[in-house]
Amino acid sequence: MTKHVLITGANKSIGYETARRLSEIGYRVWLGARDLGCGEAAAETLRAAGGDVRVILIAVDDDASVKAAADRVATEDGKLDVLIANAGIPGAYADPTAQTIEDIRQVYEVNVFGAIRLIQTFLPLLKAAGSASIVNVSSELGSLGSLSDPNGEFYGVNLLGYNSSKTALNAVTVSYAKALAEHGIRVNSADPGYTATDFNGHSGYRTVEQAAEIIVQLATSDDPKLTGQFLNDRRELPW
Repeated sequence: MTKHVLITGANKSIGYETARRLSEIGYRVWLGARDLGCGEAAAETLRAAGGDVRVILIAVDDDASVKAAADRVATEDGKLDVLIANAGIPGAYADPTAQTIEDIRQVYEVNVFGAIRLIQTFLPLLKAAGSASIVNVSSELGSLGSLSDPNGEFYGVNLLGYNSSKTALNAVTVSYAKALAEHGIRVNSADPGYTATDFNGHSGYRTVEQAAEIIVQLATSDDPKLTGQFLNDRRELPW
């Protein structure tokens, strides 16, 4: 039976590569995008390669948009096997003492509340799958253990809004992993690593192919014990 996955922010970069990988192995992909034109262009490429890909308009910071997307998936498929909360924004690259409350609020609206909104809205469809997986795309910049280690790679990356939003997202992962275990739904945080994307002006040293690896691993695993974890493709990360 075909498995169905919805990926937010999937028209480019890590989200697109994740969509490509999953469509390649036979998943029906709901390719989430805020812009229908960008989504259709991305989907066309994947369809040309044989993928079963449907574009879905979704803005995770908008209740009506997320509900409309869930209603469409419910009507056309009636279930969802995998939900990947990939959409995110970096916010201002500002000194923590200068970043505005409004900017931080918008980062949280997408990176934290957006993931919660997705999970709560799509939960009936995930339950209908019988055994499902949620992957929250986080970052090692959300690891308090890594950020507080003076010898750590990211110790000097002090982005108040973005870093703390990913820390909060990890807490969301832990909470839902415990709450949804009885329903056979696995919930994990994935760290794609410092990847060359629009986020960082393509300064990252990892490729999108490398970044998508851990997301795909978590999305496709049916191990009931693989839940409530924070992982990259090399190791388990400290919260």
